[in-house]
Amino acid sequence: MKYNYQLIIEYLGTSFAGWQIQKNGKTIQGVIQIALSKTFKSKIKVIAAGRTDAGVHALGQSANFFLNNKIKNIPKTISTINFFLKNYPISIINLKKRNVKFHSRHSAKKRLYEYVIINRHPKLAIENDKAWLVKKKLNLVLMQKAIKFLTGTHDFSTYRSSSCGAKSPIKNIIQAKVSKSNNKIIIRFLSKSFLQQQVRSMVGCLKFVGEEKWNIKKFKTVLKSKKRSLCAPPAPAEGLFLKRVFY
Repeated sequence: MKYNYQLIIEYLGTSFAGWQIQKNGKTIQGVIQIALSKTFKSKIKVIAAGRTDAGVHALGQSANFFLNNKIKNIPKTISTINFFLKNYPISIINLKKRNVKFHSRHSAKKRLYEYVIINRHPKLAIENDKAWLVKKKLNLVLMQKAIKFLTGTHDFSTYRSSSCGAKSPIKNIIQAKVSKSNNKIIIRFLSKSFLQQQVRSMVGCLKFVGEEKWNIKKFKTVLKSKKRSLCAPPAPAEGLFLKRVFY
């Protein structure tokens, strides 16, 4: 009998070449699979809800894996896996038994991403590698106006990486919001799924609006153009967090 288990994972992606295993470079999937294989003394493969890019972080990544035997002590097992992860900025937050049909990626109904901008002139000390430092003062009101045009169903080709493997560029953004607390700007996007580099590309364009390099009309024109060449440079990976996956 096969048993299916879901992991909730937190990690800092700074020193990794992304989630997915690669021939060259240390990956989050690779490190977690080694820890699981040591814990269960058998080869384990994990399937993630989202293959985060190099440098991208997660507060609530979801992944699942199969075992031949039932886990008897969940808290002890979490501690054991985390022991084997102690040299890495990765932590297993939770471990749950799921039905055999559960699939971290295909069963997901919504994904919440957050992008963090620190809008100040001095360099980052505490939040270095965990936020994008933007020194020029951003116009929050304009960014809030612009982001409203991203909600709903659109062809998001403008924000799509050339290496994106998605079958269609059409996605539905359920919620898009810009908020600010002191000098920290948080940009949230909720959708069933995203194109490769879509969130970072949208943030890059919103930054251009905030800097008043673009007006709202220009922002809308770029979105509707479906031309990647017109997109602003994507925001750097270090400000992006996969916050939560909903099932």
